[in-house]
Amino acid sequence: MHLILIPGFWLDGASWRDVTPALEGAGHRVRALTLPGLDPADADRATVRLRDHVAAVVAAVDEADGPVVLVGHSAGGAIAHAAADARPGRVARVVHVDAVPSGDGDALTDRLPVVDGMIPLPDWSAFGEESLRDLDDELRAAFRAQAVPLPAAVAYDPQVLTDERRYDVPATVITCEYPAAQLREWIDEGHPYVAELAAVRDVDYVDLPTGHWPQFTRPAELAQAILAAVDRR
Repeated sequence: MHLILIPGFWLDGASWRDVTPALEGAGHRVRALTLPGLDPADADRATVRLRDHVAAVVAAVDEADGPVVLVGHSAGGAIAHAAADARPGRVARVVHVDAVPSGDGDALTDRLPVVDGMIPLPDWSAFGEESLRDLDDELRAAFRAQAVPLPAAVAYDPQVLTDERRYDVPATVITCEYPAAQLREWIDEGHPYVAELAAVRDVDYVDLPTGHWPQFTRPAELAQAILAAVDRR
């Protein structure tokens, strides 16, 4: 199976470095993407928009030989969902890593401060304790050293979805900051945060208790959770 790994805000393909060996060792072909504007050497990074990130993932799907599994961390889950909307017949499953899909018209976030058209990684005090669990001082330093300011339009542009066949693409949600039971409770309550997820017809949930960046804090366990999700296809 082709696995396409999509990083969240501020991260590039190298952020999956501790996860990919186990996936490749299981016989899968793995491609960890660095999305447009997340390479510091890219020119005109501030002009990159959400549609450019989606287009990059769709291009990776088109380049793969056969069906793919999209693995999206954080906001990368929303981008994976948009790519499944664009290519519902090619995506075998979407794995959301501490993420849920965004609905049509929704921004990926509307609360991060913008500096000169970019969103730098905020101070750690901007994150809740549940997000930072297991992210010790060494991991925080390594994360900040590799973090790349995000083009603001990626976060603030509205999601564009057009094909309801996206709801037929199976999904797995790996929950880290809060248990899967909390997600199910929000779905039962009709919470808008999970409205798009609630419309997906086939969803599995996996608890991986840690902070928001399990690729750093629990990479081996994350790899095993991804492999289990792939086996459900």
